[in-house]
Amino acid sequence: MRMHGRVACAVIALAGLAGATACAEQYLLTADATPAPIAVAGSPSTVTTEAPTSAKPVPEPTVAKVQKWVKIYSGPSAKNITPPKSIRTGSRTVELNLTLNDQIGNYVSDGAGRTLYRFDNDSAKPPKSTCNGDCAKTWPPLLIKSPGKIFPNGINPKILGYVERADGHCQVTINGWPVYYFSGDAKAGDFRGQGLSGKWFAVTATGGKTHFLLDR
Repeated sequence: MRMHGRVACAVIALAGLAGATACAEQYLLTADATPAPIAVAGSPSTVTTEAPTSAKPVPEPTVAKVQKWVKIYSGPSAKNITPPKSIRTGSRTVELNLTLNDQIGNYVSDGAGRTLYRFDNDSAKPPKSTCNGDCAKTWPPLLIKSPGKIFPNGINPKILGYVERADGHCQVTINGWPVYYFSGDAKAGDFRGQGLSGKWFAVTATGGKTHFLLDR
């Protein structure tokens, strides 16, 4: 009887070892004794790892044109540019944006959204600014300092440049036309200088004149 008892204990012990081995290998005996894998939370078979997504960086524009010490780029800057607070100081970096408007048509503004104008008394071929002295106090020119960069958005970079003024400063031009601010504009989007004296107009992306749309 003791021998049978020892045999029985040995069989039970072996069965226990077999069970421990099966759990360690994460297998379960099926009805036909074929081991089948058991999915365990956290195991490679059940965890799917999604590749992290990242926003594609905005490519830097290339230099499309150079006029002496001013580089004119093919598009807007990939980095944020802080425009000058004053319309009279000028800057080394100038942004030009095509602005959509259903009253006067599409026009060009600076990086702060301020309207830019052209003057009929000026000339484009060759570029020449005739607004000086008191005129320039009312209509401050858009100045660019050395070394300068111009970043256009919606304007052909090939027609951008600058002209030297009578006071020695350099003024941005669009298709040869010098461009100005109007001191009477209080905020971005204002175009209070439109049509003044019949010679001042918000400038288009090609250097042309915008007009009030009479059918609106």
